[in-house]
Amino acid sequence: MAIPDWFWKAVDQKSEEHSVEVDDCDVVYRTWGQQDKPGLLLIHGMNAHSHWWDFIAPQLTDDYHIAAMDLTGMGDSDYRYSYDGATYAEEIKSVCDAAGFGRDVILVGHSFGGNMSVKAVNLFPDRFGALILVDSGIRHPDEPVPNRAPMGGRAKVYPNKQEALGRFRLYPPQPCDNGYILEYIARHSLLPVDGGYAWKFDEDLLHTLKDAERDADDYRRITLPFGLIYGGRSELFPASTLKYMKELIPGEFPAVCITNAQHHVFLDEPEAFVAALRQMCEQLG
Repeated sequence: MAIPDWFWKAVDQKSEEHSVEVDDCDVVYRTWGQQDKPGLLLIHGMNAHSHWWDFIAPQLTDDYHIAAMDLTGMGDSDYRYSYDGATYAEEIKSVCDAAGFGRDVILVGHSFGGNMSVKAVNLFPDRFGALILVDSGIRHPDEPVPNRAPMGGRAKVYPNKQEALGRFRLYPPQPCDNGYILEYIARHSLLPVDGGYAWKFDEDLLHTLKDAERDADDYRRITLPFGLIYGGRSELFPASTLKYMKELIPGEFPAVCITNAQHHVFLDEPEAFVAALRQMCEQLG
């Protein structure tokens, strides 16, 4: 498959790397665009990192000053002895502060990053301007959770880069027709270590993570402008989840379905995602 020009144009627009200390750990974040524009913070999912947004963020710089962060235990940020939802919320707030974002900043959180964004707007309700969740939400308590192999496990070290790249997988497992995006993300997911390469996440994260569960009351307390973008084929976002969220969150909110996308919405349908995100930011901002 030929790699489209828009992808190269986006990833060729380089970001600036920064860090901010939160609870004795450095939190890495990267920025694009001009500081005098409204702020937009992109927050990745579990075991992911800020480079997942490299082909998304540059397409929005005409209108926004954008940051993408690495939550601790993932990407290039420091690892902790243990992890919790309140500290992740503090990391989100601290990146917004360090980046110079005003109180009109829009949070965009994918999957686990969306869950932590909900924690952040609950703990710091006056700090953020709007919240957009990407295939992230809360299931009805009666809705069964799909059976999947657990994440994490023993840390793996691959003897060379090519073998590691060949083992890169999305979680939850899904096909993705845009192999060039997967290869780009995989290459930015590798950490040189003694004996070869490992993935850029703490294998102890899930074992030590606490107070990060999705809480219905957190969604009931969302009062800032809110929106949702989800994959029409996502096994993590059935119709019942959208229905339940509409029952929990006060008032009406825009919800856009990217029809052919699965859980990793902006990997499956990046152009449709950018169009939906741009329109939703205009609507909520």
